[in-house]
Amino acid sequence: MIDKLTTAVVAKGLRRAAMITVGITFCAVGSASAADFKWSFAGDAQTLDPYGLSEIYTLGFQSNFYEPLIRRSGDLDIEPALAASWEIKDKTHWIFNLRKGVTFHNGNAFNADDVIFSYNRAKSEGSDVKAKIRSIKSMKKIGDLSIEITTDGPSPTLLNELSDWFVMDKEWSEANKAEVPADVRKGVENYATRNANGTGPFMVETRQPDVKTVFKANKKWWDKQTHNVDTAIFTPIKADATRVAALLSGEVDMVYPVPLQDVDRVGSDSGTTMLRGPELRIIFLGFDQHRDSMLYGSVKNANPFKDRRVREAAFLAINEEAIAAKIMSGGAKPTGTLIAPGVDGYSDELAKRAPSNVAKAKALLADAGYPNGFEVTLDCPNDRYVNDEEICVAAASMMAKAGIKVKVAAITKTKYFGKILGRDTSFYMLGWVPPTYDAHNILFDLLGTPEDNGQGKWNMGNYSNPKLDALQKKVAVSVDLDKRRGMITEALGIAKSDFAVIPLHQQALSWGVRSNVSVKQRADNRFELRWVNVK
Repeated sequence: MIDKLTTAVVAKGLRRAAMITVGITFCAVGSASAADFKWSFAGDAQTLDPYGLSEIYTLGFQSNFYEPLIRRSGDLDIEPALAASWEIKDKTHWIFNLRKGVTFHNGNAFNADDVIFSYNRAKSEGSDVKAKIRSIKSMKKIGDLSIEITTDGPSPTLLNELSDWFVMDKEWSEANKAEVPADVRKGVENYATRNANGTGPFMVETRQPDVKTVFKANKKWWDKQTHNVDTAIFTPIKADATRVAALLSGEVDMVYPVPLQDVDRVGSDSGTTMLRGPELRIIFLGFDQHRDSMLYGSVKNANPFKDRRVREAAFLAINEEAIAAKIMSGGAKPTGTLIAPGVDGYSDELAKRAPSNVAKAKALLADAGYPNGFEVTLDCPNDRYVNDEEICVAAASMMAKAGIKVKVAAITKTKYFGKILGRDTSFYMLGWVPPTYDAHNILFDLLGTPEDNGQGKWNMGNYSNPKLDALQKKVAVSVDLDKRRGMITEALGIAKSDFAVIPLHQQALSWGVRSNVSVKQRADNRFELRWVNVK
């Protein structure tokens, strides 16, 4: 069996996950009468293919019809799903016993062949979720309902990673020529882009991207029903005012996010309730630090952001305290790091944020050779994060005082992520919740030097520090909790000292529901239909 230290780090991670849920939670176990439920978000999921885009809203949307081997409970604890149990044989070998009697929505039986197929599909060209299975060296079938996973080394976060990786039906995928994912960022589609066949509590009945998606309850779901919804209808509503009006009128039963200016209005209405609480998401700005010439800006023969002094100047020019107080109406917590409390590896010391200092910012720009500043375009979504465009506009006006003249280019999330993932940017906004609830995800995905193995996939600025990369690789396999957290702190400290990005704040959750509806609010801002009850 695996040594006690490895067992301890895995168990510690699970207990840590159980402590994360915050905010107001409403949950009622299934009512006898079936009901219809309607909800809205500011944008739509970009694909139904669970390997098409590794973006947390899209994955959360898909979790209503696809399922992983290991899932998160309503309290974000690790629990069995399609894997009924597992055993750690040694430091690199795990046995997973699959759940009996599970069927896909079309009636096909779930078995080990589906898991192996899904693993290979997730590794294939066009997959956007390779990083979710990066610690897996190989996977083999040892029985119809049993698989063995071999990891590259000790993997203290394997269960966390598996909780965000969905299993597809081998027969269905092959029959519909969807053996490999389509790259939706390039506008490519296949059958799995607009159709789904999972094992989850709801089935996709009809799909009209950016218009409406209709779900029907899966009456043959393997798990105990914790909802009373028969039909669920999702309608994306981009405009904040229209979305809130739809909730207040009863046209929809839930909306998120509720814009901060409407929180009191929704909370005081007799027919609606506000759910608030800190989210695990950190909002930050990133720079292109790779190109020798700025792509979108006034400097054509150089890239100012390759200079640490310029990045520090941009950081110091932004008064995040003012953004949190005014733009976020006090519903955000300023931070100096990329992880929130509740994520393993968090440090109060790293979270301390240096105050804004425009005079020092100007001096740094002058020292870097830009006494008159420069112009640059800041790419920003306008329907993904709470007040995302407003934050970008406010930050732009603040940086202008130091000499960095910023043009904000705000577009819908369905176009935004394809643009920045294609590195078609000089300056960008991003929000991040580590899907593993562990800081290693930040070091690997956001700060690691981009590599073919998926490292640095979301490092759109191509920030690179060999010392941080070396620490990240050690953190990935370390089972000594104290040493591991020490290395995490050191690595995040390097990024902070380099001004690799500009952390802004920890975002707040902001959901509005009708008073006759109960839901489960998760700190990762994922909404799941399996917890909805309509009275």
